[in-house]
Amino acid sequence: MKSLSLMLSVVLMALSTVAFGQTDSQKAIAQSDAQKSFDKLKTLAGSWQGHLTTDPHQADMDNAHPLVTLRVTSRGNALVHEMKEAGTPDDPTRYDHPVTMLYLDGDRLLLTHYCDAGNRPRMAARVSPDGKTVEFDFVDVAGGTQYGHMHHALFTIIDANHHIEDWTYMMPGDKPLRAHMDLQRTKDGSVFESQLGTPAKP
Repeated sequence: MKSLSLMLSVVLMALSTVAFGQTDSQKAIAQSDAQKSFDKLKTLAGSWQGHLTTDPHQADMDNAHPLVTLRVTSRGNALVHEMKEAGTPDDPTRYDHPVTMLYLDGDRLLLTHYCDAGNRPRMAARVSPDGKTVEFDFVDVAGGTQYGHMHHALFTIIDANHHIEDWTYMMPGDKPLRAHMDLQRTKDGSVFESQLGTPAKP
């Protein structure tokens, strides 16, 4: 009877080791996907300009010309995304200039959006099978939401010089407002820099 009990405990230990091994393996795969997505988004580092449309249509926003810059920072541990409207003064205290931080947190790729509405929604990424899109789903939000909050983001990489960003803002009353930005890379960043009031590169 003792030998049967001993054998049973050995079998259970072996099974638990296999189970833990599979869990670790699955975590490694998930972490690898998060890292791949992050590395893919880092290739967007640079300056971009494009065209914005909204759904439902917003007369004061449609046909705007967003200027976007992305830069890798913190020894490669973070990607900073900044956006402003072309032609607006370089004064983030008076004009929209949201900042978004993208970073790895264990086996997840997260995004924190520092919104002009005064809150900080977090979103977690999921990657498409072809690796060309990275979609961010809402996790939580810090700060007041009386003016609404950013709820969803989708990055679609067309090629090295062309990408699309779709952002969904949840208006008061949980009414979604979708902004679609079709963006082209500027040749040397000078357009974005001059719009921000920084001297253009020679």
